[in-house]
Amino acid sequence: MAWFLSFVFVLILSLSNGASAARVVKTAYLNGLVPNGNFEEGPKKSNLKKTVIIGKYSLPQWEINGLVEYVSGGPQPGGFYFAIPRGVHAVRLGNEASISQSLKLRQGSIYSLTFGITRTCAQEEVLRVSVPGQSSVLPVQTLYSTDGGDTYAWAFKATSPVVKITFHNPGIQEEPSCGPLLDAIAIKEMFPLKYSKGNLVKNGGFEIGPHIFNNFSTGVLILPKIQDLISPLPGWIIESLKPVKLVDRKHFFVPGGFSAIELVAGRESAIAQIIRTVPNKTYNLTFTIGDAKNACHGSMMVEAFVGTKTFKVPYNSIAKGGLKTAGLMFQAVSSRTRITFYSGYYHSKLNDYGHMCGPVLDDVRVFPIII
Repeated sequence: MAWFLSFVFVLILSLSNGASAARVVKTAYLNGLVPNGNFEEGPKKSNLKKTVIIGKYSLPQWEINGLVEYVSGGPQPGGFYFAIPRGVHAVRLGNEASISQSLKLRQGSIYSLTFGITRTCAQEEVLRVSVPGQSSVLPVQTLYSTDGGDTYAWAFKATSPVVKITFHNPGIQEEPSCGPLLDAIAIKEMFPLKYSKGNLVKNGGFEIGPHIFNNFSTGVLILPKIQDLISPLPGWIIESLKPVKLVDRKHFFVPGGFSAIELVAGRESAIAQIIRTVPNKTYNLTFTIGDAKNACHGSMMVEAFVGTKTFKVPYNSIAKGGLKTAGLMFQAVSSRTRITFYSGYYHSKLNDYGHMCGPVLDDVRVFPIII
């Protein structure tokens, strides 16, 4: 009898623990492609007129409006060639065309979209990405990758449990089908940042950022603040006219950890952070620079601004991957201190002068000096 009572007690205890565990189960953490985000699930043949999709809901998981084409990579009629670096299929947004999808998200949370864009026409092309209450227009003129398949990140705050994301080509060209290709779309939930022990800089190693595609990466372009009010690179402000690029260790040389920032547009791509300091207290700023082993070569210069000080760090790149650590002391003049980095020169790739590149920045640290 005593054995039976003990067995019942253990059974009840295990069931109660299981019930407690069930109660704390949370919504799945999002970090990957949205449903049919690589467009490999295509429309039925009956819903295609050559490459044009017929029917608002003919593209699985997506709602389309206007002239949207479902295309494959390779040679196209009329002598065109479409590069689709992240897969086999993509969608092409013609004049005033759009695709959209509704996602179940955590209301109040920050999310980052990562998406691949390829320019297809000689005319000026733009892409508007939006959610209810927030939108941004991206120019698709400047190329930062060798094959033209640039990857961008854009962040937003979910204002409701279901959020409709829309990609829209607002342009009107002489050729109605002219417009950008979208070949991959992913989403990642961004959690609040915490300070690392011994470092006043948040996310100083750039390890927390948007989703990076595993199978193909030319880096992820992080938009300037004027185009994206919420940074997909938590802790950092892109306070310039051009983006900076997040590069990953799998596809580039990274000084430390998994990722770093490439300053791809000279003085037009600056990255900054405002840190908490104590007035009149002395601090040390250290950081690492180098090259991403991506054919970016030449005499480089990273300029750092902190408080009232300016610091220039030269680096000679032979495009084979390398690093250099630098540091300076500064005295805080207020309770908030801005640190800013940009590339002093403009650079292009050794084998392709039409594509911009630059030095890599990593492992930014600020700590007080105890005297």
